[in-house]
Amino acid sequence: MARIALIVANDFEDSEFQVPFDTLKQAGHEPVVIGLEAGKTLKGKRGAEIRTEKAVKEVKAADFAALVIPGGYSPDHLRMDIGMVGFVRDFFKADKPIAAVCHGPWMLVEADIADERTVTSFPSIKTDLINAGARWVDRQVVEDGNIITSRKPDDLDAFCAALVRQVKDGIAPRLESPLAPEAAADRAPPVH
Repeated sequence: MARIALIVANDFEDSEFQVPFDTLKQAGHEPVVIGLEAGKTLKGKRGAEIRTEKAVKEVKAADFAALVIPGGYSPDHLRMDIGMVGFVRDFFKADKPIAAVCHGPWMLVEADIADERTVTSFPSIKTDLINAGARWVDRQVVEDGNIITSRKPDDLDAFCAALVRQVKDGIAPRLESPLAPEAAADRAPPVH
């Protein structure tokens, strides 16, 4: 059994919290709800209510095997807190799985850990990720080392499967960046 941190603020996407939470419990793990304050009731975009168990200032990445970042507008609220950003960065430094869905990858940008990673997300934050140095692809789930990303609620089965697998078996290999073909002096560069 592993302890898994889920970081959440108001306006989270309900299913992107609940499905990973339930999947982790069913797999025998202990999901822990972490917010900016402990014991605070948070409301999801679609009416769900959850209660935070711990404040980010009370925990450290070393206490957990992995991190889940549900989407919705929650990550936009969380990325304004330096303690929460540092908490995410500490998982990255420890090479522990970080699973971010939908708008969750905003936290990867804020923690300055998206650079040179292949990721996916909800399409509206694609440009933010590219500007942070990430390679963005439109796939159900992407595993690039310890970074797991998905696009939307429809991808949650694949997202959760990747998370549970990494917690059990260790992180995925890093994806190689696609290299540009060698420049050829005898032909003109492609026009886009």
